[in-house]
Amino acid sequence: MRYYFAPLEGLTDSIYRRLHHTYFGGVDRYYTPFLSPTVHRALTAREQRELPRADTLGFCVVPQLLTKNADDFLWMASACRDLGYEEVNLNAGCPSGTVTAKGKGSGLLRDTDALDRFLDSIFSNAPMPISVKTRIGYDTAEEFADILAVYNRYPIKELTVHPRVRKDFYNGPVDMECFRYAAENSNAPVCYNGSLRTRGQLEEFSTAYPQMDAVMLGRGLVANPGLLTAGGTTVQVLEQFHDSLLEEYIRAFGSSRNAMFRMKENWRYWLCLFADSHKLGKRLRKATDEAEYKAITREIFHALTINSDITPDWD
Repeated sequence: MRYYFAPLEGLTDSIYRRLHHTYFGGVDRYYTPFLSPTVHRALTAREQRELPRADTLGFCVVPQLLTKNADDFLWMASACRDLGYEEVNLNAGCPSGTVTAKGKGSGLLRDTDALDRFLDSIFSNAPMPISVKTRIGYDTAEEFADILAVYNRYPIKELTVHPRVRKDFYNGPVDMECFRYAAENSNAPVCYNGSLRTRGQLEEFSTAYPQMDAVMLGRGLVANPGLLTAGGTTVQVLEQFHDSLLEEYIRAFGSSRNAMFRMKENWRYWLCLFADSHKLGKRLRKATDEAEYKAITREIFHALTINSDITPDWD
């Protein structure tokens, strides 16, 4: 089984990906949080940070692009190719209202004719292989057969299916019947994404779908960053990972306050690994001083017990 790290905006940036690979590993591909190309035809400072030359990384990164404009997509794909990347991923799954209102992300799924025209334009002129990450519909799962029929007209390198519709966001049950339909009817290789949080769930999925050779993990891997390693997430390695992230974010942001805000996003997930973390977690969320923040995190790491085998619950 190949394992992919899903892109999570505000979490899995280039610093996070590099340090996760260093301290934990086990990931075959990391996907960037979406990049939104514009008519300006220049990489922003953020995009330059997200896209260091591929040959300097030592691990596989796939840039994910968010747009409904074929020319913008093709320009950004060419820029990624010139930086040494070997694949780009089309985001047809983001459920954010500000994204879908512009017809991007899962907003692409509202009109299959427009989706067909867009895909025809980008695949007719693609400078490199294109994979797609999709939901099963905008309003209802009944839309998926028509959506998949459109996808099947194009040489998609890999189709990652998140079996929820746009209005579900990331909550509620996944539609495994729709995923089975994708696995059985897609012309492209299929990768599964959605609510796999534990090693046991990964094993159950592998048993249920022995023909699948790739899964994409998101929040479950953020919550338990050593999920794919033999030793799991240990408190010692998690503390080292945390300290390195904090140090690099302080340097990158030029502000310990902004770095702490970024780290608190990680703690939203990590706290589920620690027994009896409610009180310290509440103090941590209120901390605004770097010294106070560091004191609380040391107490969490050294006074609480970690259990990386639990089922994370952050909803």
